[in-house]
Amino acid sequence: MSDWYLSYGGKQTGPMTHDEAVRQARSNPNGHAWKDGFASWVPISEVADLVPSGGTAPAPPPAQTLAHEIDFKIFGEEMQFVEIELDPGESAVAEAGAMMYKDSFVQLETVFGDGSHDDAGFMDKLLGAGKRLLTGEGLFITVFTHQGGGGKAKAAFAAPFPGSIIPVNLRDLGGQLICQKDSFLCAAKGVSIGIFFQRKILTGLFGGEGFIMQKLEGDGMVFVHAGGCVVERELQPGELLHVDTGCVVAFQHTVGFEVQKVGGIKSALFGGEGLFFANLTGPGKVWMQSLPFSRLAGRMLQAAPQGGGKRTGEGSILGGLGDLIDGDNR
Repeated sequence: MSDWYLSYGGKQTGPMTHDEAVRQARSNPNGHAWKDGFASWVPISEVADLVPSGGTAPAPPPAQTLAHEIDFKIFGEEMQFVEIELDPGESAVAEAGAMMYKDSFVQLETVFGDGSHDDAGFMDKLLGAGKRLLTGEGLFITVFTHQGGGGKAKAAFAAPFPGSIIPVNLRDLGGQLICQKDSFLCAAKGVSIGIFFQRKILTGLFGGEGFIMQKLEGDGMVFVHAGGCVVERELQPGELLHVDTGCVVAFQHTVGFEVQKVGGIKSALFGGEGLFFANLTGPGKVWMQSLPFSRLAGRMLQAAPQGGGKRTGEGSILGGLGDLIDGDNR
């Protein structure tokens, strides 16, 4: 009998016998399979040996729709904001301080926790608030609700620093997205904002975001902010991508995330890329940013005179002499 391997959410199980693989595949067809002779990992639904004779694996029951349906439009290039259009009774949630403007019919309310469920008990709210606190967010979140009459109302939310806003429909990603801390901007009400723990010590220590990242769950729209330009890649099963640890913005829960040493001592010390980079393994989508905020803040702090740095006369052939002429001689 051939030894089978199955993969769910980037976690591999096996080897297992054909009968074991069939039972596992039929109980959960939303994964990938591999055995000797396969060129790469293949979706279970496409493996005839593992699915029923009809040729397709049984589809899971449709998930109950919890999040509100919202329309949106993103404006700007370097400093973007997203305008969300709400029908009467619809709501959106956003981080405190993210609002740019709103129509008068839109009422805002600050709630304890992540605001995903109105009927949540106190302990559920406390747990949601605790998760937000662990990811560096506040204990409260703001809910924007269209409470007017007929017609639509709008509310806009702005990015906190230069970069891009990424709109993601969680329904298209299996209901879950893993992203870096502080990247969440706003979402349709019903989306849960939780935490994702890195189980491996090396990844937690050197993965750029520590042991704790944000986990967005639900079936609605979420908006994530990233620095600079954003690149989206869809990795095929088994495809490996090396990324600077600070440039990883978000990835689908099916993507494996680990860290790897850059190379030899010379490359690590003088290559300018740090000691580690991230290994992202498919299948699934990943989003990368060209300008992590930590890199931007470091350059600004280095150049600020009050922080111990000094101007270097960028763009001027006068350099320090130019500072004397224009009075900046601190």
